[in-house]
Amino acid sequence: MQLICLADLEFDYINPYDSASRINSVVLPEFISQGVLCFLFLVTGHWVMSLLCIPYLYYNVRLYLRRQHLIDVTEIFNMLNREKKLRLFKLGYIVLLIFMCLFWLIYNALEDDE
Repeated sequence: MQLICLADLEFDYINPYDSASRINSVVLPEFISQGVLCFLFLVTGHWVMSLLCIPYLYYNVRLYLRRQHLIDVTEIFNMLNREKKLRLFKLGYIVLLIFMCLFWLIYNALEDDE
């Protein structure tokens, strides 16, 4: 959703205020869900997956503590390319984690059958 809002803003389909408010409304839930996921990996004993989640979690915590996690309406055009690249990197990282989770899920299911 964030990437779509930034692309719409780039092509002038949406105004900066609406784009920033839509992106800012999902930032905190994204951070919380990532923290919960990392915590669940840690509690359930999936150490490798937990270690893979820690850099992204650290980055989110660092952004939140520096108060850089929200997009400013007045600076959104100046930071548009950087924000798009950042969102693409985050998306790739999450997709990689999902594929690894699915791999381990299928691997463990097949291992139990034997």
